[in-house]
Amino acid sequence: MPAVGGIPTGPGKEYPGNLTPYVVVTCVVAAMGGLIFGYDIGISGGVTSMDPFLLKFFPKVYSSKHGDSPANQYCQYNNETLTMFTSSLYLAALLSSLVASVVTRKLGRKPSMLLGGLLFFAGALLNGFAQAVWMLIVGRILLGFGIGFANQSVPLYLSETAPYKYRGALNIGFQLSITVGILVANVLNYFFAKIKGGWGWRLSLGGAIVPAIILTVGSLFLPDTPNSLIERGNTEDAREKLKRIRGLENVDEEFNDLVMASELSKQVEHPWRNLLQRKYRPHIAVATLIPFFQQFTGINVIMFYAPVLFNTIGFGDNASLMSSVITGLVNVIATLVSIYGVDKWGRRFLFLEGGAQMLICQIIVAACIGAKFGIDGNPGELPNWYAIVVVLFICIYVAAFAWSWGPLGWLVPSEVFPLEIRSAAQSINVSVNMVFTFIVAQVFLNMLCHLKFGLFLFFAFFVVVMTIYIYYFLPETKNIPIEEMNQVWRSHWFWAKFMTEEFSNGNVEMLKGGQALKNV
Repeated sequence: MPAVGGIPTGPGKEYPGNLTPYVVVTCVVAAMGGLIFGYDIGISGGVTSMDPFLLKFFPKVYSSKHGDSPANQYCQYNNETLTMFTSSLYLAALLSSLVASVVTRKLGRKPSMLLGGLLFFAGALLNGFAQAVWMLIVGRILLGFGIGFANQSVPLYLSETAPYKYRGALNIGFQLSITVGILVANVLNYFFAKIKGGWGWRLSLGGAIVPAIILTVGSLFLPDTPNSLIERGNTEDAREKLKRIRGLENVDEEFNDLVMASELSKQVEHPWRNLLQRKYRPHIAVATLIPFFQQFTGINVIMFYAPVLFNTIGFGDNASLMSSVITGLVNVIATLVSIYGVDKWGRRFLFLEGGAQMLICQIIVAACIGAKFGIDGNPGELPNWYAIVVVLFICIYVAAFAWSWGPLGWLVPSEVFPLEIRSAAQSINVSVNMVFTFIVAQVFLNMLCHLKFGLFLFFAFFVVVMTIYIYYFLPETKNIPIEEMNQVWRSHWFWAKFMTEEFSNGNVEMLKGGQALKNV
């Protein structure tokens, strides 16, 4: 077994399995769940820079943007109702992810994806036909419910279905679909903003029904994972599904380990309460710190508000939307780099390289904006070279996130949880992600108004902290079967003290037929 975080792990199991067309198609369809999340991220920032949308729902912002007196560029979009429009979705996603944990565990991964698609569809319809701000916010809440269910179930589905040697690449399909959703939304915003009559924003918001339909229909045809089937007592069906997704007739070793893991997980009557046990400290650290840090990279400042941000730093409406298309395209391409390299170079390398690259870009962007806008936010005429430099370094920053914290922020937590706490721990992962996404979205425009260019330095500080955390506390998880993941923690310089005694005793209890079957 390869070294984990620079520490030898000793021998481990290597389950046979092929990358069959069936498993590829299955994972691609499941990964489409990321489309709904990505489309919303891209679309919300675009419509808030469209004048007809602002005039109808947020006239104060419109007046501030087009007032006769020169306004402070940092503060022109600072409006509590506008930020509530954006951030209400993430509060709803937080709440629904807690319910989704129960649905995912009791009924399977498929029903969670199906329910997520239906809720997102309803929210998209309401937003597309909205006549008042309350309809926009209720629609956003429904969208959030859908995202909470999808983000709870899709990463688990991908990690449980993919062969362990390809788990990283296939799981990152979820992040790839998020980036494709962002790009599609940015392109549509650019063209819909040109529609005469000022109703293009309705097409942008209502267009969310398309990714919702893809997820809903796709979930109807997906098989459930062997792990979930075993967990719910359908062992023979699970064996057949495992044979099909591995492309082999003899899957006895992996199947027996899954059954044993399920039996152990059934002994855990209260998975939420058991999360507090000492032996799960490493898992809880991953479930809370990685999504927290992911949001404090500052990426959502760029992706939520890219058109608003570019407009604020001097681009016109169309130019700001086109700049968002460019960053969206960079996002997709860089995610493909991660798919190629995650199982070759490892998770830690991508995390550390991405962190260093983001830090440099944030400092440069802060310096560029500070030099031209200063404290008062009135830059005067901005030269073309300035706009090119800002967009260039924002694109380099987006690329760094897209091959590191973007995909790995979903991949790593979904692959390290034992089965007995998997649904509950993934719910915590999604909840932490959404609560801090909500906080960042809610306070960003106010922070931009008060911190000005220093906002980028604020996020740069957290990039330093998270990179240090990865270097010292996150072990390497590439090419390790999900059922064998506990050996990672037992071999780590810091986390081993939480794991050794409990899991050594656990391995004795798992002896079966003279062979030790290790905990999931």
